[in-house]
Amino acid sequence: MSARKHTALPKARTLIEALPWLTRHHGRTVVIKFGGNAMVDEELKAAFAQDVVFLRHAGLRPVVVHGGGPQISRQLDRLGLESEFRAGLRVTTPETMDVVRMVLAGQVQRELVGLLNRHGPLAVGLTGEDARIMAATKHYADIDGERVDLGRVGEVAAVDTGAIEALLDDGRIPVISSIAHSVDGDEGQTEGGIYNVNADTAAAAVAAGLGAETLIVLTDVEGLYADWPDSDEVISELTAQQLEKLLPDLSSGMVPKMEGCLHAVRNGVHTARVLDGRVQHAILLEIFTDEGVGTMVVPDAVPDPRTAKDQP
Repeated sequence: MSARKHTALPKARTLIEALPWLTRHHGRTVVIKFGGNAMVDEELKAAFAQDVVFLRHAGLRPVVVHGGGPQISRQLDRLGLESEFRAGLRVTTPETMDVVRMVLAGQVQRELVGLLNRHGPLAVGLTGEDARIMAATKHYADIDGERVDLGRVGEVAAVDTGAIEALLDDGRIPVISSIAHSVDGDEGQTEGGIYNVNADTAAAAVAAGLGAETLIVLTDVEGLYADWPDSDEVISELTAQQLEKLLPDLSSGMVPKMEGCLHAVRNGVHTARVLDGRVQHAILLEIFTDEGVGTMVVPDAVPDPRTAKDQP
């Protein structure tokens, strides 16, 4: 066998392995929450954009939802404004909300749209305010039994997917910033009231609203650990009911991610997956290979799509 044939064969096998998954996912909607190191490392950002464009050209309908915690904190520092967190959420004053809006819609989203559009005129940036995609009510934290006011922090109350679906039908990739319009009245806000929404929560709400095939949440760990910190063994799959039992013992950073996965699979999304965004092309490995990576959450009493007899 020539050297050329020898090196090409593994590539062909990889493509063939992806074939049943390409068939299974063709035409399906995938919502991806973009965050963690994948959002701040240049090589990981470029790889993420390649993955999303690959999904689009492979016949899937990707939607990206993003936050921007590190970027918001840096901008607040530059302006001399304090970054305060309570119960894992950013306390958002009206001044902080202005910065959140500017950074998410004017910086993070613009950069991501630009990376995606290097591969063609595909990505369109939106916020939850646009076309009233996301409506939110005021969210209060519960800290030791006390109701704590977090300012302009919202909890998603409703999702109107019309604008998103129109873009998907046109072959575009919607990129959505986790800002929502208020359904509580303007609370003194001259522009009608807006809320800062946790991006994990926003992605789960969008996935449920779209009836997506999959919600993918990128994070900075390998997945959900079985017994952290005593073990680094990753749970490869669990049901919604199993996840619900684990939630009280999870670290604060994992709670909104896993709550989002739970909400998604209990509201029509077929699977929810937590992936290590520090691994280049983790999205493609998860969707188009037999083994997959990370942790997958499935609805109760539904067979694993990787092992069910009628699935590839």
